[in-house]
Amino acid sequence: MSEPFEEHRRLLFAVAYRILGSAADAEDAVQDSWLKWSAADRSRVADPRAYLVRIVTNVAMDRLRSARARRESYVGPWLPEPVLTDAGSGAGSEEDAVRAESVSTGLLMLLESLSPLERAVFVLREAFAFSHAEIAAAVGRSEETVRQAASRAREHVRSNRPRFPVTASRHRAVTERFLAAAGGGDINTMLDLLAPDVTLWTDGGGKVRQALRPVRGAQPVAAWFAGIMRRPYEGVAPAEMTAEITGLSGAPGVVMRGGGRVLATLTLDLDDQGRIIAIHNVANPDKLGAVTAGLVRDLRLSAYESGLGVVDDGA
Repeated sequence: MSEPFEEHRRLLFAVAYRILGSAADAEDAVQDSWLKWSAADRSRVADPRAYLVRIVTNVAMDRLRSARARRESYVGPWLPEPVLTDAGSGAGSEEDAVRAESVSTGLLMLLESLSPLERAVFVLREAFAFSHAEIAAAVGRSEETVRQAASRAREHVRSNRPRFPVTASRHRAVTERFLAAAGGGDINTMLDLLAPDVTLWTDGGGKVRQALRPVRGAQPVAAWFAGIMRRPYEGVAPAEMTAEITGLSGAPGVVMRGGGRVLATLTLDLDDQGRIIAIHNVANPDKLGAVTAGLVRDLRLSAYESGLGVVDDGA
């Protein structure tokens, strides 16, 4: 493959994953982008990075439209596909927390309610610091249309997400305490960690046993974990299961293994006070391929790392 494409492959995957919420679909989008890139007249391409981002953004938007039609018939809640990242340990700064937030499971779920255009604009603007003019060129819309889409998306996210994400060290500490309490059936400790209006989302995709509707409220969620941790799951006894805290989708999370395979992943969404406001449990085997493969991805690209300057061209 050509050098410019390989140079920007990591960026292209990071963009596609945020738009699609699926590692497998993001890989396909990157491959489709390569086919379009290989067929292009590159002698007329002044900025390969911008050109490639434009290709992958539009490919991802098209794939998202098709994926949403399929998700309408999905069995139970649909959750983004988890990927291994490097945010499993370390104190981390507030800046790191903000960067990690851009790829968190909770945010990706929230972006599901945006239109494909709004989602692409939000990703390019907030995660990669594209200017409105650059985004307009990438998505083939006017700059004013892009500004309006960015404003709608940003307001939607701000009204539904914590204003100040917690650091990786605090996130890991809460994850460790919750995992220990759940494993020991300690409902009182779980209730101390859970926000009163916590929601548990479980994604089995109809392939494995999971709750088909969200479980809401601290008491029901604590009882659910206390019960499930005592029972065999998919032929694996509790004593044969292991739980590892590692980086998942930008934050510390849990990978459950047993019977020689990955059984599920668990990520916690924390509010401004560090209480657990949402739990995402992915157990659909079709969505565990990226974690099973063990490939650690750096999706928290800064503006510098993505090759883009932060351009303050107005909200």
